[in-house]
Amino acid sequence: MNTDYDVIIIGAGPAGYVAAIRCAQLGLKTACVDKWLGKDGQPTLGGTCLNAGCIPSKALLESSQWYSMLQQDAGSHGITVSDVTLDLSKMINSKDDIVRDLTHGIEALFKSNGIDWLQGSGHLLPDRQVEVTSHSDEQRVLTAGHVILAPGSTPVSLNVAPLNNDTIVDSQGALDWTGVPARVGIIGAGVIGLELGSVWSRLGAEVTLLEAQDVFLPMVDRQIARTALRVFQKQGLDIYLGAVVKSTEIVDDGVYITYENGANDNSLTVDRLIVAVGRQPCTDGLAAPDVELLLDEHGYIHVDEHCSTSSPGVYAIGDAVRGPMLAHKGAEEGIAVAERIAGQYSEVNYEAIPAVVYTHPELAWVGKTEEALKQAGIEYRAGHFPFAASGRARAMQETDGMVKILSDATSDRILGVHIFGASASELIAQAVTAMEFDASSEDIARTIFAHPTLSEALHEAALAVDNRPIHVAHTVRRK
Repeated sequence: MNTDYDVIIIGAGPAGYVAAIRCAQLGLKTACVDKWLGKDGQPTLGGTCLNAGCIPSKALLESSQWYSMLQQDAGSHGITVSDVTLDLSKMINSKDDIVRDLTHGIEALFKSNGIDWLQGSGHLLPDRQVEVTSHSDEQRVLTAGHVILAPGSTPVSLNVAPLNNDTIVDSQGALDWTGVPARVGIIGAGVIGLELGSVWSRLGAEVTLLEAQDVFLPMVDRQIARTALRVFQKQGLDIYLGAVVKSTEIVDDGVYITYENGANDNSLTVDRLIVAVGRQPCTDGLAAPDVELLLDEHGYIHVDEHCSTSSPGVYAIGDAVRGPMLAHKGAEEGIAVAERIAGQYSEVNYEAIPAVVYTHPELAWVGKTEEALKQAGIEYRAGHFPFAASGRARAMQETDGMVKILSDATSDRILGVHIFGASASELIAQAVTAMEFDASSEDIARTIFAHPTLSEALHEAALAVDNRPIHVAHTVRRK
């Protein structure tokens, strides 16, 4: 069969564009279809992550943290700062500049690798054909030897809180406010809710998060989550668990919210409301009915361990398939699929995918939680080390949190690492590397770490697995 391309990829988010680059590197004639339009109305690459998610939110988190530090923390370092003012429009423009630079960078990578960027929507037809509809509604059908589906995800909506792109917004809408609201409500206290809540709280808003679940961050190790909850509440985030929103109403002074908390009915009025209750795969209308692409009841594409779908020669990666909705997970799946198409052996280790919540302090983890190990009946040992005992953390005045290591009771192989503290997003990479090489806690314990560094907390936690940490007091057993 004659084909227009060796590989056609639908979607140019982190999963899709990385897959496209790796395919091209491997000598495959590659095209990538994407329909995203930037703030200026022009086609752009990078999907949700670069345009309306990971990157712009982190830019605002970084800028808002600087503002908060100058206001609240400079004095403790002997620095007097007066007349600190906020120029929100400049902060938003800086965020947009960062996004524009990075998306243009992806465009340059496409050009340098000879990838055809097909601007518009992609629709999968039988026999690995892709119907491309441009932004001007022009259609053409292309054929590929292989097709990779990377459609990404979109925010989950709530009937009780319909978006109006003004007073009630989703996570994307909350990145472009022109002023700081006095009161911000957030439905959902997960990753997105906490990060956006942190941004607007640091900039001066009174923030209330309403979380329907009774457990705070259920995917996080319980000990770590409890510690984080106390710190976030101390920072001023009002977090209500078991709070189920029943209705919202636009009123003169903002949004009137009614919610149920246990047996009690409560109400809250805010100036702006963010709906942050998770994301769902963008698979509606992705494929023609006769393709027989198998989806589950939630719209996720069914794939095997190699990301192959039920349709021969068609793969799916990223947020639209099983596993965590993380940009780096999708990117690694994209690389693995590209290499398998090229005849190489490649796989993704789903047991060693890190996750991060970019609050301050940060939360980061990889592997199993203590609760998961108990439920599975796996015998384990645990080691903890508080940042309050770290010399570098004290010098930075960043003493909240801890490092926790879980290892197999028999083999000592590391089963999970959980961090709440400064630079957790960077520290977790050391744990991921260790787990990729099937390291034991003893391997980390016998590794020399530079002093003074935050990384030493990981070293001390490994020592604590065997009850021999150096810089925390413990009872010495004498014979």
